[in-house]
Amino acid sequence: MSIISDRPATLSGPGLIDPGLIDAEWVDGPGGYTGVEPTAEWAEEVRRLARARNATLLAHNYELPAIQDVADHVGDSLALSRIAAEVDSDEIVFCGVHFMAETAKILSPNKRVLIPDARAGCSLADSITADELREWKAEFPDAVVVSYVNTTAAVKGLTDICCTSSNAVEVVASIDPDKDVLFLPDQFLGAHVKRKTGRDNIHIWAGECHVHAGINGDELTEQAESHPDADLFIHPECGCATSALYLAGEGFVPAEKVKILSTGGMIDAARETKAKQVLVATEIGMLHQLRKAAPGIDFQPVNGRASCPYMKMITPAALLRALREGKDEVFVPEDVAAKARRSVERMIAIGNPGSGE
Repeated sequence: MSIISDRPATLSGPGLIDPGLIDAEWVDGPGGYTGVEPTAEWAEEVRRLARARNATLLAHNYELPAIQDVADHVGDSLALSRIAAEVDSDEIVFCGVHFMAETAKILSPNKRVLIPDARAGCSLADSITADELREWKAEFPDAVVVSYVNTTAAVKGLTDICCTSSNAVEVVASIDPDKDVLFLPDQFLGAHVKRKTGRDNIHIWAGECHVHAGINGDELTEQAESHPDADLFIHPECGCATSALYLAGEGFVPAEKVKILSTGGMIDAARETKAKQVLVATEIGMLHQLRKAAPGIDFQPVNGRASCPYMKMITPAALLRALREGKDEVFVPEDVAAKARRSVERMIAIGNPGSGE
């Protein structure tokens, strides 16, 4: 275990905030950096340090509420990466998991990109490696590779077209119907795309987000039965997405109440729904933004344990450390970044990429 407390003297200043926070130490433990509470003084210091670094703070919808509230922009990974490319800042501090910070670096190569804890990985992105994709492509040499944005830069570099959960159907539908499609890495999103497009020549990688996969059909059925008037917001990465469609198809839940949505789509739907209660099947960090978007609606998780430990590694201590020490910087080799950038730009050229994953 190590204690880290040093920081550049140019970023400190007497009399600005509680001296206890100025001298704060944080512990680097197995679950990430701890030891700093998200007080008003912490938020003030975070914003001051960001101004001093000319940094823009980005936070994913699944981050801790305090991290979301202190950020300049909150959203899904692709929307935030596009903001990173547009803002006039020297630095981007991306509060999310590692592939998201990589995507921001790919789209804004001239900016310095930091992630508060580089160990914040992603079980979905890790479910396929570049070597595994090369082997799969060798089996289908004429296939078009479609990769979800929730992938590493190396995998994006081997991809023909990226997609998000909100435009995956549109991307696959744009491909010659006689062409084989390799869809990766999420099997549940792939099943949704196959169901919508009706393609027989789409091959789906058996990857998953362990958090979304853990939100199962039995839980959804039980919740829907006990809350018959609630709308259902279901992320297509969820293991319960097929069950939701089954419930609607069999008439157990009115079809208009079942909505398969990206995280950005959930925000839009929250503002439009007439329901008094909504059951939400995605990572529980999303509830914070939904409740802010529509405070009069009762949003409840389908699975209250659906918390991503990697997202939650971006702690108040980790963010303070990043701004004080300029860590952890994200690097993407330029040859990889150039190829990955093309796959993302092709997605955008096909149509509106929606609001991301």
